[in-house]
Parts: sequence; C-alpha cells; structure tokens
Amino acid sequence: MSPRRNRPRRDDAPELDSERARQGVAAVQQWRDGEWQVRGISGGASVKTYRCPGCDQEIRPGVAHVVAWPSDGRGDLTDRRHWHSGCWRARDRRGPVIQRGRSAPHYG
Repeated sequence: MSPRRNRPRRDDAPELDSERARQGVAAVQQWRDGEWQVRGISGGASVKTYRCPGCDQEIRPGVAHVVAWPSDGRGDLTDRRHWHSGCWRARDRRGPVIQRGRSAPHYG
C-alpha cells in the first residue's frame, strides 16, 4: 500500500489562466455610495495612461492600481474608473476632486 498523497498530482492540478492572473479577480466592496466591483491591476498588466478620479493625476503604464465600477449591473464599460490604490482606499475621507482640463495650470 502506498502512502497517502496530500498534494494533487501536477497532471491533476487546474491550469492557471494567465489573463485572469494578470487582471486580478473582481470583488464586491461596500462604500457609502453603494456597492462596487473592484479589481486590482498589476503593474505589468497596465499598458495605457489613465487619470485617477481621486486625485486627478495620471496613472502611468506599469503602475499597479485598481479598477472600480458599480456593482448594480446597470453600468457598462464607460462606468469603469481606474484609481490609484491609495486614492480608492481614501475616497470616503476626501472631498470631491474638481476635474480640470489637461492644459489647465497645476498649482501646488
């Protein structure tokens, strides 16, 4: 009789979905303004520059961040917003950010 195996055999293990691993898994988070689907994006998965609605600063390619969208299912892809992770965590403690044009002067 052979000893008991606690680990699955390599051929029995499910394959890792590389796209899902890069993009992260969405989780529902409850905030004062409702429920949000939130997905962490690793730095390597980011290829575009986004503007964070929390601080109105750019999120450059290669920077890890989160993507959030309403959990109610009524939204579409245009409702997704890319946030710096710290800005997302601090959104209940901050006032609204006034959106400015890219060519507007930055004082600060």
